[in-house]
Amino acid sequence: MELIKQNSPVLFFFNSSKKWLVKISKKEALHTHIGILKHVDAIGKEYGSKITTNKDKYVYLLKPTMYDYIMKIQHGTQIVYPKDLGYIVARAGIQNNQKVVEIGTGSASLTSFVASIVKPRGHVYTFDVDENFMKIAAKNLKKCGMEKYVTQQNLDIKTIKKPPVTDADVVLIDLGDPWTVIPQVRQMLKGSGAIFAICPTMNQLEKLTMSLIENEFTDIESTEHILRTIEAREGKTRHSFQGIGHTTYLCFARKAFFNRDSKKKSAPKSKKISETAKKSISKKEKTKILKSNKKQDLSL
Repeated sequence: MELIKQNSPVLFFFNSSKKWLVKISKKEALHTHIGILKHVDAIGKEYGSKITTNKDKYVYLLKPTMYDYIMKIQHGTQIVYPKDLGYIVARAGIQNNQKVVEIGTGSASLTSFVASIVKPRGHVYTFDVDENFMKIAAKNLKKCGMEKYVTQQNLDIKTIKKPPVTDADVVLIDLGDPWTVIPQVRQMLKGSGAIFAICPTMNQLEKLTMSLIENEFTDIESTEHILRTIEAREGKTRHSFQGIGHTTYLCFARKAFFNRDSKKKSAPKSKKISETAKKSISKKEKTKILKSNKKQDLSL
């Protein structure tokens, strides 16, 4: 049994649209349209219990999940929503003990969620150029308890000559022009490492995809995720009139080596050439082979 005490995080839950995320303090009270919620009334109660307001309305005392923190996060920028977060983690194979790089911290919704997956032995390195957003992100990370698993740095990845992180398992990009950092991202990723980019428009997807192919990425996939809730009630279940529609497009890819032969002797011959073979053929032939490899990845 887990009891609520001073400084415990609690979600005061009245209904799906009326809920408040707080840190319990004996002297605090929350004034709402359904009455006053005194923090002291929650102390000593088990998570899942309920308390009553002075207007005879009751709320449940729920333990916040990462979903609750993200949906109640302080916004400095548009956030990445849970409907997209789950797919990003599953498709990229993000797990404990991994090194993840994020370019474009924003409000840290994506940062927080990924940190909650890679902890305790993994780490997230996040970079942004806006100090105001970074301050908001730091507050949000602290609120959900993820700050020790994240390193923030004010740095423009577009201008770097030496990558600040190498051998990363995954790189996440949330920029207006993600294609501009793909060469730098390639330097930071390990072989077969995954990349995910947040793209609000299809034009961004097009430019990004071309850049991914030019920089030798494969398994390229672009998706959109729509969440539609259901109002389930006896005899009158229907689709909800409210929901989260389009928020962004997601682009996934993996780092590959288009012009590197397999080291296995038994590997079948292909048009891809080794570094030694490159020296003995003309520039025209090199270009032809490179285009062939790029075309193959485009058709996948």
